[in-house]
Amino acid sequence: MARHVAIAFALLVALLFAVSGRVRAESVDIYDRVRDGYADSDGVRIHYAALGPRGRLIVFIHGFPDFWYTWRDQMSALSHRYQTVAIDQRGYNLSAKPRGAAEYDLDLLAGDVAAVIHDLGEQKAVVVGHDWGGATAWRFAMLYPDMTEGLVILNSPHPRGLLRELRENPQQRANSAYARGFQQDGAYLGLTAEGLAAWVRDPVARLHYVEAFQRSDFEAMLNYYKQNYPRDPYADVDLPKVQAPVLIIHGLNDPFLLAPALNNTWQWLTGTMQVVTIPGASHFVQQDASQLVTLTIKQWLATKGLGRP
Repeated sequence: MARHVAIAFALLVALLFAVSGRVRAESVDIYDRVRDGYADSDGVRIHYAALGPRGRLIVFIHGFPDFWYTWRDQMSALSHRYQTVAIDQRGYNLSAKPRGAAEYDLDLLAGDVAAVIHDLGEQKAVVVGHDWGGATAWRFAMLYPDMTEGLVILNSPHPRGLLRELRENPQQRANSAYARGFQQDGAYLGLTAEGLAAWVRDPVARLHYVEAFQRSDFEAMLNYYKQNYPRDPYADVDLPKVQAPVLIIHGLNDPFLLAPALNNTWQWLTGTMQVVTIPGASHFVQQDASQLVTLTIKQWLATKGLGRP
């Protein structure tokens, strides 16, 4: 089983590498300029990297397989006006790695974000999430509406949108086959730090990724899928509506999470929604189209009155 999962993941990485990087900008390396911090989330130690002056807070949340450094371009550009903070989600890099799939439930992951905000002495933030970080961000906005100033989601459909596509769209079910493999016991045994970092095009960045993944827990990474990824029959769920203004950015070449899952997202919100789709950008849109993503976020923050006071 582990060997088959490793082969499947290698094929997915090859596909992602082939369709990514077409509109990316040169990365800015902030690796040694950030301030490290640690929040206590009900006994689980959560690492975060901060850049920029104290004040209006933007919290970034990565997905799989990734770590805080994925947001380096956005943090560098936005830190002139905001306090930008990127989390290592539990199981990754310098954060704690609790045992058991239940420790990676989305409610707990959302609690980690709240713990980081409070550790910084703040009561609310604009929350930005990608992939599993996007799922965490959606859940955070549902559970902590008073702490959510704004929500920015990158290539991570609303959970009800994904459920709908898994029920009704055969292509999405086919493209989610990798997730079903990741839910199998022992799947993590086929993963390596070098393999997980293979999608990173920048050779300097890739070295940071390999180092971060060597510190990570592969079983914990796949526990996100075991605990949270929908299973057949993909029944709909009743979730609290998101009250904060929402910006959705989606790379249209994503081979894992297809754009039709974005349809009718407005049904599950009470505030405003803006959707920006980017042709030529793949799943890791924050790196594939970093300049456009950053500019879009900047403009959205300004139009929503979320600029630095």
